[in-house]
Amino acid sequence: MDFLLGAGGLLLRVVCQVAVIGMVFRQVPEIAGWHYDQVLFLLGFSLLPRGLDRMFTDQLWILARKLVQNGEFFRYLIRPVHPLFSLLSERFLYPDGFGELLTGAGLVWYAAGRLTLTADTTRLLVAPVLVLCGTLILASIKTLFASLAFWTTNSFPALYAANQLGDFSGYPLDLYHPSLRWLLTWLLPYAFTAYVPASYLLFGRARPLPWLFAVTAGLVALALAVWHRGVDRYEMTGS
Repeated sequence: MDFLLGAGGLLLRVVCQVAVIGMVFRQVPEIAGWHYDQVLFLLGFSLLPRGLDRMFTDQLWILARKLVQNGEFFRYLIRPVHPLFSLLSERFLYPDGFGELLTGAGLVWYAAGRLTLTADTTRLLVAPVLVLCGTLILASIKTLFASLAFWTTNSFPALYAANQLGDFSGYPLDLYHPSLRWLLTWLLPYAFTAYVPASYLLFGRARPLPWLFAVTAGLVALALAVWHRGVDRYEMTGS
């Protein structure tokens, strides 16, 4: 029942997003060079890495909210496995992520059919890699902000705020003010989770792809470094 309620809430949210996009495009034929079906494709693609990230890393929310504050994190340090793996394995294949994954796949399939995209071999091979890179970027951002709890004991508000900014990735980056585009590209690189991959798949824009792989590798390394630094300074809280 919990899964059905969560999946139903997600579906309702996506239906509302699609309805809003539809109302906008009833008034104008395109926005910033993007047509209705192209925006649907982008919205659907943005849900794919978000769904995978939710399936494998959702336990980081618990770390940010209470594990350090309540002194419960120590139990991950006394197990003979890596603490991060031990933490994430408690919600391995978290079922709520399937809702986002299936909804995103459905939107991508529907929009791609209406756009009559040519599925050449290169794009078919690259597409899963782009989804994987987007997932790693989302997981790294979540790890970074969750790890702040080692210093602040509770980093849930910061993690929540950063996660909410990720909703902007479901729409064309060209719509936003230059300062917001810079924020979503280089500071919190959500643009590389959906906008850059979708631009390549839709329009063949391959120039940003090297940056995508570089940002992914750099952000993963940074997240792991901050995580290890936080674990090294962890101390149990008293009560």
